Amino acid sequence: MNVHSQPFRSPVERGWSILFAVMCTTIFLFLVAPVLVIIPLSFNAEPYFTFSRAMLHLQADAWSLRWYESFFDNPRWLLSVKNSLIVGVATTALSASIGTAAALGLRQRLLPGRSLLMSFILAPMVVPTIVTGAGTYFVFAKVGLVDNLWGLIAAHTALGIPFVVVTVLASVSGLDRSFERAGAIMGAPPWMVFRKVTLPLIMPGVTAGAVLAFITSFDEVVFALFLLPSPQYFTLPRQMWSGLREQISPAILAAATLWIVLSLVLMWLMGALRKRAAHVR
Repeated sequence: MNVHSQPFRSPVERGWSILFAVMCTTIFLFLVAPVLVIIPLSFNAEPYFTFSRAMLHLQADAWSLRWYESFFDNPRWLLSVKNSLIVGVATTALSASIGTAAALGLRQRLLPGRSLLMSFILAPMVVPTIVTGAGTYFVFAKVGLVDNLWGLIAAHTALGIPFVVVTVLASVSGLDRSFERAGAIMGAPPWMVFRKVTLPLIMPGVTAGAVLAFITSFDEVVFALFLLPSPQYFTLPRQMWSGLREQISPAILAAATLWIVLSLVLMWLMGALRKRAAHVR
């Protein structure tokens, strides 16, 4: 008897397996198809959002980089990218710093009001963005944080902190406290223990949370709609929204394709960080 033979499966079991595979494939295509369609359309030589007959026949003159040239030659698009990078980097730095400090405080199981504090910090992940966006606008309008990047940075930081808290808490949960105690016993001050012992061990979680905070900031449009009425402060998503409403141009597809490429790079970075975290543990 061949011990490596496949176990017997009834026709019903085989039918369910086939149906499950078809359902998974359908859901996958449903989620990925809109993304995959954008990429070839961004190379359309015509100013349309549909595939031309020439494109379907793979004619060379039907494909072009004109919309990428239009994107990089348009000062508005370049300014929006610059604003998005400024807001994203600032949000990432603030979210990583505040989120890491909050996570290290919340790891104390006996901390009074720990559950309440945790709920408060994670609220931006649960409350609809349109609700917090409207509330943020009314508050920020009274303190002069509307129509400038500082207000958007503050709003995005509130969105990014929960991601850092969750990832750092996950790293801290597997941290051996004996290393910190050993450093303290050897006479190292608390800040030295944190910099030399704790921070290197939780760095994969900090970095993963920072990447998620950057993605959230770079992709967010609701707060930008509320807080940035002037074109000079538009971020990339805000500029794409404006372009869809004011002038339909395939340059938007070029911008979306570049964002997809950046997302894939960040996803690869997240995978590398997970592997590193598993190795550290």
